[in-house]
Amino acid sequence: MKAAAAHPVTRFKVPSTIVAGTPLKELIGGPLVRLISESFARTTAGFQPRPFEREATEGLSALGLLERSAHIAKALRKQLPRDFSKAADILVASLGPELERTEGNGLAPFFYLPHAHFIALFGGGTFEAAMRANYELTKRFTSEFSVRPFLVRYPLESLERLREWTEDANPHVRRLVSEGTRPRLPWATRLPEFQRNPAPVLELLEVLKDDPVLYVRRSVANSLGDIAKDHPDRVFRTCRRWLEELPAVEEGRADARRWLIRHAVRLPARKRVAEALRIRRSAQA
Repeated sequence: MKAAAAHPVTRFKVPSTIVAGTPLKELIGGPLVRLISESFARTTAGFQPRPFEREATEGLSALGLLERSAHIAKALRKQLPRDFSKAADILVASLGPELERTEGNGLAPFFYLPHAHFIALFGGGTFEAAMRANYELTKRFTSEFSVRPFLVRYPLESLERLREWTEDANPHVRRLVSEGTRPRLPWATRLPEFQRNPAPVLELLEVLKDDPVLYVRRSVANSLGDIAKDHPDRVFRTCRRWLEELPAVEEGRADARRWLIRHAVRLPARKRVAEALRIRRSAQA
């Protein structure tokens, strides 16, 4: 029996890290378009590779990173059903294997940046289908950008779903909970409601603060750092409480929590904010 061909994402050859002098937008070019085209053509009856590739690459060189990604998503839209639920099923079917690790994946997952844009741009009226697509995408790249429109449009439903995902077995899904709700996530639109009232985010971080995976805990710390820019006293109170709980926490997890707290207040500490410095000292092992 003939083995199935490797997914096109495995042929997306990019550096492991950002290269000085090479704009990140260069990841999103003709070679990527052709590989995405191949990944959809393998699973989608009626998909037309040449028209898609022609439209997706037209004018691409004049655009920035996120503009290029959105441009490709819009070209993809013309090849998929207008019904987003059906389009989401096709998008999920086109995806390659899940990431096997949380570190050392390099820039290759950027293969899926146009997929994230597709969900964000066209999934707005179909919560379940969009969240299903976000769930699968984040296991291969990240849905921290594409989940945000749904937090704005369906805040209660989205928060409930993210609360469920705090207990998911996959660390990429758990990290999406803390990273996707960051009020000031870099490259992404801010979440002004969470900037005004971070309570819903803090409730999620409370569940994830002792996650067994550093990749997730680092995201929790970064989210706290975001919140501290608008509500420093609230973050300081949270960190002090987490420190006070340490006698009841097993030793290995206690050290991990101390690191998370130090990382969370590192920016105000660099600005010599007295309370942040006190918390960092208290969080030393």
